[in-house]
Amino acid sequence: MTTTVHISLPPSTRRSHRWRLPLALVALLVAIALFAPLIAPYSLDLPKGYDAILNVPPSATHPFGTDNFGRDVMTRVIYGARVSLAVAFSAALLALALGTAYGSIAGMIGGATDRWLMRALDVALSIPRLLLLLAITAFWSAKLPLAAFIIVLGATGWFDVARLVRGEVQTLVRRDFVLAAESGGVRRLRILWRHLLPHLVPVLVVSTTLNVASTITLEAGLSFLGLGVQPPTPSWGNILLSGSGFVGAQWWLTLFPALATVLAVVSCHALGDALRDDFAMNQVPA
Repeated sequence: MTTTVHISLPPSTRRSHRWRLPLALVALLVAIALFAPLIAPYSLDLPKGYDAILNVPPSATHPFGTDNFGRDVMTRVIYGARVSLAVAFSAALLALALGTAYGSIAGMIGGATDRWLMRALDVALSIPRLLLLLAITAFWSAKLPLAAFIIVLGATGWFDVARLVRGEVQTLVRRDFVLAAESGGVRRLRILWRHLLPHLVPVLVVSTTLNVASTITLEAGLSFLGLGVQPPTPSWGNILLSGSGFVGAQWWLTLFPALATVLAVVSCHALGDALRDDFAMNQVPA
């Protein structure tokens, strides 16, 4: 008689590898953006004397076809990855910095200051981010330059990060190692920097990954409406805008930038979800 023994590993020894595929896809997109001049089959700017071939469907010469100006769509999608991903990552890092600072201060200080900071945060969270972005970009006196557009996206994307960080800090400040540091006379800023922030890394990594995905979507939507990245600088959103009037006849003008946007968003979401599950499985109880 054979007896089967099932061994359950403790949480700290479990490993999930679901993050590998989405991480590889995100790394591939980042590599394409970084090495766009080397990968793109054609120059982004049409040379003088170029005999433009307008609205050519996908072929061996132009895998993604050409647009109504004779520009290679594949080249524009590759360079658009550089702009769209740079905007998304820069805005997400700015939101990370603002949200971490705000949430850490609220969680460390506590008391009435924490309550007032959280009420202000509740007011900010009650305003839909998309409506806020539409209001800012639509009522700006001129088209937003790229740097200002990144700042606007980052300055409106840190509210959820702040609430998450504040909750984590409030939990950590009750841990024995923090209480021991406080009893030893260690300053709060040093406690935050040396003891709390390392424990916040998993939460911040997951939050930033998901924030990148949402920012890619927002950039594409605002650029599609003509309120984001402005031509001639290519981004996935304004490439979609340039082909939106020819969806029936020249389908390739919108299909390929849309696929690139979906791939980036899905990959970032899948990476964030997989990392969150992996960190939860390997979390050591307090």
